[in-house]
Amino acid sequence: MLGKWLKRSEEPTTHIDPICPDEPFLAIGDIHGRFDLLQRFPENRLGAQIVFLGDMIDRGDHSADVLKVLFAVPGLICLMGNHEEMMLDFIAQPQAHGGRWLRYGGLQTLDSFGVSGISETSTGGELERARDALVDAMGRDLLDWVSNLPKCWTSGNVAFVHAAADPALPIDAQSNRTLLWGHKDFGTVPRKDGMWVVHGHTITDTPELKSGIVSIDTGAYATGNLTAATITSGDVSFEYI
Repeated sequence: MLGKWLKRSEEPTTHIDPICPDEPFLAIGDIHGRFDLLQRFPENRLGAQIVFLGDMIDRGDHSADVLKVLFAVPGLICLMGNHEEMMLDFIAQPQAHGGRWLRYGGLQTLDSFGVSGISETSTGGELERARDALVDAMGRDLLDWVSNLPKCWTSGNVAFVHAAADPALPIDAQSNRTLLWGHKDFGTVPRKDGMWVVHGHTITDTPELKSGIVSIDTGAYATGNLTAATITSGDVSFEYI
């Protein structure tokens, strides 16, 4: 009887292939305007490909410096996060999207670009003027760079995204909303294609590695802990910047 019960209680496990990017990667979580943390960036001892997982702006006080430095460094991979998308939505339609962005950190980004005289309750022409001032302060080259940031990057069996990936869909079939904002099944339903997903967006007390998912947003803007994940064939290690 006990043997039958044990057999029934066994749950099927999902096989996860070892993580295996085509080359070593150094993945960096959400910076959110903390230029001071970026200045403490560790030496890239492996010569790894560096990828920033988005949300480089908002909340912290120095988003302009963060964007300008990352834009100027050749060879970096920087992904778009939902906060970059909110800023671009504000630029496209300031009256429709300004209120939301300003509530979630846009005020700090505007201030970092020298745009003042705006608040979370600003409306109408105030938002239009703030948009125009932001566009002028960013300049066309920086704005084009942000507008064209990739939303996903893959290497071997590893996908780097900002927020999540729908486990029921191939990585190349993910919607922008899922990649930037998340998905209800991410982290609870296992993938079946052997792909690992490295992401930020969802704050955890410490970086996590679980069931093919590597989570590295440790709330740097508030905690001062910006997580870097070194990912090589068969290994993931973490350190705080």
